[in-house]
Amino acid sequence: MASFEEQLVEHRTYLMRFARLQLRNDAWAEDAVSETLLAALSKPQTFGNRSQLKTWLVGILKHKVVDLIRSNTREMSATDPDTEREGDELDRLAFQADGHFVSQPNDWGDPHQTLQQSQFFQVLDACMERLPPALGRLFLMREWLELSSQEICKELALTPTNLYVQLHRARLRLQECMNIHWFGKQGT
Repeated sequence: MASFEEQLVEHRTYLMRFARLQLRNDAWAEDAVSETLLAALSKPQTFGNRSQLKTWLVGILKHKVVDLIRSNTREMSATDPDTEREGDELDRLAFQADGHFVSQPNDWGDPHQTLQQSQFFQVLDACMERLPPALGRLFLMREWLELSSQEICKELALTPTNLYVQLHRARLRLQECMNIHWFGKQGT
């Protein structure tokens, strides 16, 4: 069985990918991941096997990323203007002119049971990777890092309306990807 230190190193690549997506700066991502691993090494007793090691490490990294975002706001890059144009096509496919769904969303079953399946998170992670970087970053800032809309708008110099539109587009793309790759239903 691998030692605690070896197990930490096994998760480094995933942690770097997560940090890079959020921070858009390799040096900051490296700092956040290094600080995460150092925090884990300095207090391994706090892990206590109450969750998966990866989950625990991401929890630590999440706080490191939020701290870096807050302390380095002026240097962060804004969203890609091409993202807005890409989402228009998806909106036309999913919604009628009156704003209603073209077809009813698929029944996703019992969400509590599904969330407990580790494969679900692997598919969700793969779907997150397919999002355009700007949309993925916004979605993770809101849903994973749990930053308020006001904080995100301030950090990225977005209007609330633009933020909501982009979050909506990210959710639609994730829904479509999950319908295809997890729930086994092709989108219309």
